[in-house]
Amino acid sequence: MYLSEIKPGKDVLVKNIDSDDEELKSFLFSLGCYSGERITLVACRRGGVTLAVKDARYNIDTELARKIEICHV
Repeated sequence: MYLSEIKPGKDVLVKNIDSDDEELKSFLFSLGCYSGERITLVACRRGGVTLAVKDARYNIDTELARKIEICHV
């Protein structure tokens, strides 16, 4: 299951970043979004999602959210 497939308000664990793009993985890592990290999907909007990682909120586009493989807590 991917981040783009869940409803807002859910706490999930990042299982994997489904991409071979090391720059993308590095970017997500800099946000604190990496395997084993708990994140919360705050909102879904047309073209993107808002997620909470630790004490910060980030807006990412839907395409990127489709690369974040998650599992429920």
